[in-house]
Amino acid sequence: MDRPISHNWAMRSLFVVLAIVVLFLHMLPLDAQPDRWPFPDVLIALTFAWVLRRPDYVPTLLVAFVMLMADLLLQRPPGLLAALVVFGSAYLRSAAPGMRDAGFAGEWMSVSVVISAIFLMNRVILSLLSVQQAALLPVVIQLVLTLAFYPVIVVLSQSVFGVRRMSAADAGAVGGRA
Repeated sequence: MDRPISHNWAMRSLFVVLAIVVLFLHMLPLDAQPDRWPFPDVLIALTFAWVLRRPDYVPTLLVAFVMLMADLLLQRPPGLLAALVVFGSAYLRSAAPGMRDAGFAGEWMSVSVVISAIFLMNRVILSLLSVQQAALLPVVIQLVLTLAFYPVIVVLSQSVFGVRRMSAADAGAVGGRA
């Protein structure tokens, strides 16, 4: 019983380290000129890929903590995007058992809908609160790049980090739904 628990904690730590690396690379000043293309939101794609494959590696409180730290470090309105990502990950976590048979195309479509809803709700809430925000075109480009980058995140998660879909035997072993 110690091995699965210690392995879960190791993978949770790996998720935090990957989030720190993504945030570090995002904040790193590589060029003094303004960006022509916005950076895809790799952290959201990584979170959703891990939630759909191994929800025990990314508990809800960990997602909330990582996304709140991202909001603070990237100088976004604190908590808004974090809350939206937590709600999106909770939806995907509940839908994950049904997506096992849908294949990757169904998963990608579901994640695309959730990420698009998060971007839209973020924009709507910020506009209702009269918060200054970026122009629409860069946000749409960031959304498209995030959706296009999702398969890359999935391949890296599976091949490099070993985050594969939970089988029915694994779900029973950790107390999840089969």
